[in-house]
Amino acid sequence: MEVTCSRCQQTVQPEDCFCPFCGLPQLVYTADGSDGSAAPGLPERVGEPIRDAATVDWKSALRLAFSLAIPAGALCSMYSPAGILALPLMAAAGAWVVALYMRSRGPAWITIGAGARIGLVTGILGSWAAALTTAISLYAMRFWLHRGPALDADWQSQMGLATQYWATMGFSAQQIAMNKSIMFSPEGHAGFVLSSVGFLAVILLAFSVAGGALGARFLGRPRRIEQ
Repeated sequence: MEVTCSRCQQTVQPEDCFCPFCGLPQLVYTADGSDGSAAPGLPERVGEPIRDAATVDWKSALRLAFSLAIPAGALCSMYSPAGILALPLMAAAGAWVVALYMRSRGPAWITIGAGARIGLVTGILGSWAAALTTAISLYAMRFWLHRGPALDADWQSQMGLATQYWATMGFSAQQIAMNKSIMFSPEGHAGFVLSSVGFLAVILLAFSVAGGALGARFLGRPRRIEQ
């Protein structure tokens, strides 16, 4: 007889302890229709209490997320030597947190949605760490390392490229001059840097969520009943 999940109504294999679609724990029945606890030698579960694979123990998940997201976010800052690997690094951090969470909790399987939520928290922590590290790096380079002239020269170079782009887009000379006056002002420069940091944080967050979902999908395995 075909067995279906009581929550999502998807087909569930008799040996599955959890629904592979929504994560709901499944009861075990013997051939005579009684629950599996009445059958001698057949454990109801694999020696562990039943847990819903769609829920997250946030105390454990947050501890793991803090331990990995903060260093990963620092490495993903705009001025980090590892910044070129920022996106795959944050995705790997999200997947790694999910993998460690599944290993520490048991059974070693959670739903994709639960993995995505863990990746979301990891991404929030990592993106804040990346933004804070970027801000500290900028302050240190300008005021402690006295590299302000080099930063300003780099900004001048970027604005030169932007001016060429505006010209190819058909902007008039008056529009280009107005844009340059805005961007060369302290407010314009600060706004550009803040928007760049914000864009980086959003992208890191998205990759961490994707990494957490993929980690739950490919790194976990449904538990089977011992024969």
